[in-house]
Amino acid sequence: MSKDTASAKKAPFILVDGSSYLYRAFHALPPLVTTKGQPTGAIKGVVNMLNRLVRDYDPELMVVVFDAKGKTFRNDLYKEYKANRPPMPDELRSQIAPLHEVVEAMGFPMLVIDGVEADDVIGTLSVQASEKEIATLISTGDKDMAQLVNDHVTLVNTMTDVVMDEEGVKEKFGVAPNQIIDYLTLMGDTSDNIPGVPKVGPKTAVKWLAEYDTLDGVVESADKIKGKVGENLRNFLEQLPLSKQLATIKCDVELESAPEELILGQPDREKLLAYYEEFEFRTLAKQLAKQLAIKNSSDSNSIPEEDLESEKIDVSKFEIVTCEKRLDEWIVILNAADVFAFDTETTDLNYMKAQVVGVSFSVGDGKAAYVPVAHDYLDAPDQLSRDLVLGKLKPLLESEKRNIIGQNLKYDMSVLANHDIHLKGIAFDTMLESYILDSTATRHDMDSLSLKYLEHTTIHFEDIAGKGKKQLRFNEISVEVAGPYAAEDAEVTMALHNSIWSRLKEVPSLVSVFEELEIPLISILSKIERTGALIDADMLRLQSQQLAVRMKELEEEAYELADETFNMASPKQLGAILYEKLAIPVLKKTPKGAPSTAEPVLQELALDYPLPKVILEFRSLSKLKSTYTDKLPEIINVTTKRVHTSYHQAVAATGRLSSSDPNLQNIPIRSEEGRRIRQAFIAAPGCKLVAADYSQIELRIMAHLSADSGLLTAFSEGKDIHKATAAEVFNVPVEQVSTEQRRNAKAVNFGLIYGMSAYGLAKQLGIGRKQAQAYIDSYFRHYPGVEAYMEKTREKAAKQGYVETLFGRRLYLPEINSKNVPRRQGAERTAINAPMQGTAADIIKKAMISVDDFLTSGGYQAKMIMQVHDELVLEVPESELEKVSHGIKSCMESAVSLDVPLIVDVGVGDNWDEAH
Repeated sequence: MSKDTASAKKAPFILVDGSSYLYRAFHALPPLVTTKGQPTGAIKGVVNMLNRLVRDYDPELMVVVFDAKGKTFRNDLYKEYKANRPPMPDELRSQIAPLHEVVEAMGFPMLVIDGVEADDVIGTLSVQASEKEIATLISTGDKDMAQLVNDHVTLVNTMTDVVMDEEGVKEKFGVAPNQIIDYLTLMGDTSDNIPGVPKVGPKTAVKWLAEYDTLDGVVESADKIKGKVGENLRNFLEQLPLSKQLATIKCDVELESAPEELILGQPDREKLLAYYEEFEFRTLAKQLAKQLAIKNSSDSNSIPEEDLESEKIDVSKFEIVTCEKRLDEWIVILNAADVFAFDTETTDLNYMKAQVVGVSFSVGDGKAAYVPVAHDYLDAPDQLSRDLVLGKLKPLLESEKRNIIGQNLKYDMSVLANHDIHLKGIAFDTMLESYILDSTATRHDMDSLSLKYLEHTTIHFEDIAGKGKKQLRFNEISVEVAGPYAAEDAEVTMALHNSIWSRLKEVPSLVSVFEELEIPLISILSKIERTGALIDADMLRLQSQQLAVRMKELEEEAYELADETFNMASPKQLGAILYEKLAIPVLKKTPKGAPSTAEPVLQELALDYPLPKVILEFRSLSKLKSTYTDKLPEIINVTTKRVHTSYHQAVAATGRLSSSDPNLQNIPIRSEEGRRIRQAFIAAPGCKLVAADYSQIELRIMAHLSADSGLLTAFSEGKDIHKATAAEVFNVPVEQVSTEQRRNAKAVNFGLIYGMSAYGLAKQLGIGRKQAQAYIDSYFRHYPGVEAYMEKTREKAAKQGYVETLFGRRLYLPEINSKNVPRRQGAERTAINAPMQGTAADIIKKAMISVDDFLTSGGYQAKMIMQVHDELVLEVPESELEKVSHGIKSCMESAVSLDVPLIVDVGVGDNWDEAH
C-alpha cells in the first residue's frame, strides 16, 4: 500500500509511537543544540515527522503515545527486562518534557499511561479501531508492532517511507503478522533483554514456523529437531512462555478515550511559535509566522503546501544539458546572476586522480542543471565533450567577479586544476559558512546541512551508486539517474547559502573571519595540497623493518611478563591478563562495564606496573608503522612522486586545520621514531626545506588576553618563560632554576591554559595532589591576571554560551551550564583554552595568507608544502634561501599585533627534521 493510495481513501486513524521516534531521531539525526545549550535534535526530528504525517494523510483522528516513567508490568514478570540498556543520555532526557509540550501545542492528542509501554497503548487502540473497522496506520520504527498488522492496520516508518501491510510484513520478516509473536519469542530480543532460544536467529525461526506454523507446533515437535539448535530448544522450553508473554503487546489497557474521540485539534500557533523560537527552529518558525500572517488560516493543522513551496527542492524541475545551444544559454544565465551555485562530479575522491565527469549549477528557485561530459557506460547517450564544456566554462570560472557558491570548493578547485582551470570566482562556501556560524553544532557535509537548515533529505550517493565492492563510479552511472543527483547538489548548495548566510551576516566578526581568513585560505590550501611533499620511500621501508624488529622484542617481553602469549591488539585479552591474571587494580570501566585498557588508563598504570608500559610502547610503534612507515610509500603519487595530504578547514571546533591521508598533524616530534619519520620528508634537488615555527604562541596569547603584568614583562624582555615561572613558583633566582623545576613550571604553564586541574598536573608530574595544588596556587599568586582572566572567561561563557578568539571566531559551549558536573567542568576547561588555541589557529591562517602573497608578489619559486599546528614548511630553491627565510619570518611575526612580541624560529635543512 502506498501513501498515495492511503490519501485517496478516507484518512486513517494514525497512532504515533512517540517514544520510538524520539530515540530514533536522537540517534539518527545530526545533534542540534541551541546557543543556550539546550539539546533539540530529537524534538525537531519528531516535530518534522508529525508535520509530515499530517501533510501526507490529512487525518481527522490521530494520537501520539509516549512511554511513561518507571517500571511496567513486564519488569514485574521478569526483573531483567531491558536491564542491559544503557541509561538514557542526559541530552535525550532533557528533551522529553519540552517535546510533550510542543506536541500538545501542535494540537495532537497525547497519551502517557503508567505501568505499560507505548506499544501496549497503541496495541489496545489498534484492536479497538479494528473492531469498529476503522482503517488504522501505526507510525513506528519498532519491529514488534508488526504483530498488530491486519486487514485494518498497517505500519509506516516515516524515517524510511516503508509502509507495511500483511504482505509487507511477510516480505520483510518471512512470517505472517499472526506469527510475529512466536517469531520474536524464538529469537528473543537483545535490545529488550528478552531471552530467546540460544543460537536461533531469523532464518531458523522462519524455517520452524514455516514447517510447524506456531510456537506450540514447534514445541510439540521439539524432539524431532536435530543438532545443537534442537538441543538448545529442548533446554529452553520452560522459558518460552515467559519470553512469549514479554514479546506480546498488551491489547486490553484501560483507556479513558476511544479511537473516535482522539480528534486532531487546532494548533496553538502563538505558543508553538514561542517554542520554535526558543529552540531556534528557524525554518519552522518562519513558516509558522507566515501562517499567522495569513488570514483565515486557522482551519489548517499543518503547514499549507503552498507555504512550503519556497522551502521544497523538487528534483523533477532540474534539466540535463546535452546540447551546445542550451549550454550557451545557461552560461549567459550564470554570467548575469549575482551568484550561482557550482559543483563537479568526478571519477575519484582523490583530487590528484579525479577527472570531471559532469558539472552542475543552479541559480535557485529550482533552476538547476547537470551537464554530463564523460559517462562511459554501455549505451550512454550522446554528451557534449569535456574539453568543449570546460573550455566554455573556463572564462566564467576564472573570472575575478567572485560570484560562485559551492560546498567544499577546495576539492572542485583542485580537480579543475587537473584540467588547467584555475577557479578564482569563489564568493561563498556553504561548508565554511556553517562551520563559522557554529563549529560545534553539526557535521558540515551537505547531507547533514540540508537536513538541519532545509529539512530536506538529499539523494545519497549510495542511492544511485550502490554500496560496497559493487559500488559504481560516477562515470558508470546512467545520465538519467546521475542528473537529478548532481543538479540537486547545486540547488541544495544555493538554498543552504541563502539560509546560513542570513544568520552569519548578523554577526560582523564572523563575517570577517569568513571573508578575511577562510575564503582566501581555500586557494592556498589547494596549492599546498597539489604541490605535495617529497618522500624518501626507501628510508621509510627500512624504518618499517626496524620498527617490526622492535615490536617483536616488545611482544616477547609482554608475553614474558604475562607468562603466556596473547593478542596484543585485543582489549578483551589484555584486560583478562591485566585485571584477572595479574590482579592489577581497575581504574576505569568502559560504557559496557568492562575494565578499560584505553591509553590514558595504561599510562597511569605504567607508572607502577611494567606490562602496561610495554603495551603502550608497542601500540605507539604499531601506529607509527601502520600510519606512516608502511603507508606513506604506498600513497606516493605516480606522476608527481610526492605525497599529497588533504587539509580540512571545517573539522576542529577551535579553528585549527587538520589533515588526512596522510595525517601530518600526528607525527611525533619528541620521540626518536617520530623524528626519523620526519627525516624521510626531503627537499627536492637544488632546494632546502625551511620550517618556520611560532614560539610558545599560546602562552603569548594568554599574556595578551590576561594582560598579566608578570607575563607581559617576561615575554617583552625575552626571558625564558618557563624559567621565569619556575623562579616565581619555587621562589628561587632565575639563574638557580634546576632542569626539573623548569620542567615542572613548563607543565604548569601549558597545563593551566588547557584548564588542567591539580589532579591532572599531579598525574603528569608524578607528584601528590596537594603539591600540585601548591604549584598552581603559587602560580596564580605571581600571575594574578591569569586567574582573573580565567574566572572572567568562565563567567562570560556561562552567560553568553560561547567564547571568542581575538579575531571574533566563536566556539559555542552547549554544556557550559550543564547540571552534570564533569561535563560542565569540561566545558569550562574548553572555555579557557579555546580563545588561545583558536586565536593561534587564526594567526597561522593569517600568516599563510601573508606568506602566499609575499611569495606570489615577489615571483619566488619557493612553495609552501605543509602546515602543521603552529609551523609552516616550505620547499625553497637554494638561491632564494636568505630572502625567503627572512620574508616568511617577517610575515609570520607581523601577522597580528599583540601586547607581547610574536617570535618565529626559522630552520633550514635537507629534511624536515633538520629544518625544525
